[in-house]
Amino acid sequence: MTPPLRALRTRTTVALLFGGMLVAAAVVLFIIQPVVKGLHASLERDENELTDTEARKRVALLALRDVEYDFLAGKLDEVDYRSLKSELTAEALAALEADEAVQGGSAATAGADLEEEIAQIRAGLESGTGCGACSFINDEGSRFCSSCGCALPAEVAG
Repeated sequence: MTPPLRALRTRTTVALLFGGMLVAAAVVLFIIQPVVKGLHASLERDENELTDTEARKRVALLALRDVEYDFLAGKLDEVDYRSLKSELTAEALAALEADEAVQGGSAATAGADLEEEIAQIRAGLESGTGCGACSFINDEGSRFCSSCGCALPAEVAG
């Protein structure tokens, strides 16, 4: 090898090694970025987020719809259509029942919460701490409503 070719090869090797190290450093920084910034996944469910049973139900119903469309479009013959439809119908029914069971459990806890809130409102009405303008139940000794700011009757302020 001649000296100019050896120097060119050395420079190419150094450039490739340097480029590889830059890519590796970028990957490492990308991976540790959430840790450095202190980001973490939320452990609470968002209002719009589907639960597991809702997601199962949705997937099963969409798959059933897709099989119907495929059959009507001529992509499935009748034997395949009937077997897929029976499988997906059973899966969809199981998903619907599971979702209804979960929804029924949350309805029971919602009913208990509602009863507790009704009891608090009744206690507030009996003690006279309820606001006449907005029906908010205030603490004993309050002179103004904590919700709307209206003056409370003198006997409540007391």
